[in-house]
Amino acid sequence: MLEPKVWQLTAGSAVFGLVLAAGAVAMAGPWDSGQRKAERDWAAAQSPTGGAHHPGGGVRGPAPAPSAAGVLDELGAPVKSLSAPADLPADLRETLGPLLGSPDLGPAPAASVVDVATGEQLFGQRADRPMAPASTIKIATAVAALSALGPDHRIATTVVTADTKKSKGDDKGGDKSDKSSRSDDDKGDERPTEITLVGGGDATLDRKSLRALAHDTARALRDRGVHRVTVRFDVSLYSGPREHPIGPNDNIAPVTALMTGQGRLDDSARDSFGGPAPRSGDPAGDAADVFAELLGEGGVSTSKTPALGKAPKDADRLAVTYSRPVSALVERMLTNSDNDIGESLVRQVAIETGRPASFAGAQQAVQAELKKLKLPVDGALLRDGSGLNRHDRISSGLLTALLARAADPDRPELRPVLTGLPVAGFSGTLQGRYADGDAITGSGLIRAKTGTLTGVNSLAGTVVGPGGRLLAFAFLAEDAPAPDTAQQALDHLSAELVS
Repeated sequence: MLEPKVWQLTAGSAVFGLVLAAGAVAMAGPWDSGQRKAERDWAAAQSPTGGAHHPGGGVRGPAPAPSAAGVLDELGAPVKSLSAPADLPADLRETLGPLLGSPDLGPAPAASVVDVATGEQLFGQRADRPMAPASTIKIATAVAALSALGPDHRIATTVVTADTKKSKGDDKGGDKSDKSSRSDDDKGDERPTEITLVGGGDATLDRKSLRALAHDTARALRDRGVHRVTVRFDVSLYSGPREHPIGPNDNIAPVTALMTGQGRLDDSARDSFGGPAPRSGDPAGDAADVFAELLGEGGVSTSKTPALGKAPKDADRLAVTYSRPVSALVERMLTNSDNDIGESLVRQVAIETGRPASFAGAQQAVQAELKKLKLPVDGALLRDGSGLNRHDRISSGLLTALLARAADPDRPELRPVLTGLPVAGFSGTLQGRYADGDAITGSGLIRAKTGTLTGVNSLAGTVVGPGGRLLAFAFLAEDAPAPDTAQQALDHLSAELVS
C-alpha cells in the first residue's frame, strides 16, 4: 500500500497529468507597481500559427480532464463518493484562521475554500468582500474569453489590398493597339500597389509568424505582377486609450491591435514572452516596419516608410496568419502572468459581443459574460484584463466560483483555466515558491494563479485534498508589509489544504 505522502503526490500528478522538469521555466522577481512573470512558454500547446480557421474542424478542443475519483480508483486508493463531504482537517476555521491573522497578510485578508464537486463553501472569511486581485483577475479574463470565443478560436492578422492590378501574363493576347493610350499610372509597377497590414489583436505575434505572413504576401503580389508596394498599417480594431492607466511600464506594451514581440526593445523579444523589458512607444509602427523589411526577403520592395491608414472596405485579402488557439493563449497567460495577452483577450471578448474594443468596452463585455455564466459578479470591477489596475475589485468568493465553473464537467471548454495554472514549486510564477518547511507539502499538488502589486498579494487555485477531492481556494491580502513574507504566508495557507 502506498504511503500517504507518496499517494498524495501520485494522485495529484495523475489527476492533472503533470510531466514537468524543474528549471524549465525561468522566474522573474517581484517589482514595484508590476506583477510577477515567468520567462518561458512551456505550457502553451504547440500549434501552427498559420492556416485558415475552421470552427469545429481541424483544431481540436481541450478534452475534459479525468475526475479525481476515476483516477484514484485505478490506483487502488480509497475514494469516497463525490457526493460526500470533503475529507478535510476537522475544523478549517481552527486551521486557517490563525494563519490568516498573520501580520504578513495585512490587517484584513479575505479567503474562500470551495468543494468543487458540490459547490459548497467549506471556509470563508470576508469571502464576499471585493478587493484588489492583482493578477488573479486573469482567471476571470480566461473564463470570459473561453466562454465567449471558444477554445478553438484563433486571432487573425491579415494583409489586404484594394488595387486590382492584373498579373503581367493577363495582358497576353489582348488588344495591343490599345497600349499606347494607357496612362502612366497603369504601366507595370510604376505605380506602387498599396497594401495594408491589418492588426487583429494578436499579442503573441512574433517575427517568425510575421515573416511567414510577409512571404505569403510577397508571393501573392508576384502572382499579380507586382514587385513594389506602399505599406499601410491598420489598428482601428481597438478604440480608446492605448496606454494602460498605470502609464508606460516595463510590464506591458501600449495596448494596440498590432504588435510583434510584444513591443519589447531587448533580446527578450526572441522568447516572445520574457519578463519585464523596455517597451516601444509605437509597437504597431515598429511591427509594420519589420513587415516591410521582411517583404524585401520575398522580392517585393517598398516605396516609402509604412504609414498609419485604415484598410478599404472592398479590399482583397492577400495573406493571413493566425494565433494559436485561445485555449493555448489562456494557458500561456495564466502560467506566465502575461499582461499583454490579458489585455488582448478581454478586447476579443468585447469584439465578439459587439462592444468597443477599449478598456471600458472590455470591462462591460467580461462582466456581462461572467453574469451569463451565473457567477456572483455583484461588486466586481474588472477595469482591465491584466490586473495591473489597482482599482480592479474581485472577491475571493468570485475567484473560487470561477475556478469551480472551470472544473464543471458540463463546461469542458473552460478546462484550460485549470490546466494553465502554474504548478507549485515547478512552473511559471510558482516555480520558486513552496520551498520552505511550512509550505513544502503543497509542492507539486497545488496549481494556482499568483497576484502581486505593491502592498497587494493574492493566490487562487486548486488542490487535490485528502480523499481525492478537488478544492478551489482564493486568498487576497491588501496593505501587506512585504511581498516575500506575504507570499510565504499565502503558500502556507494553501498547503494546509493538502495535509
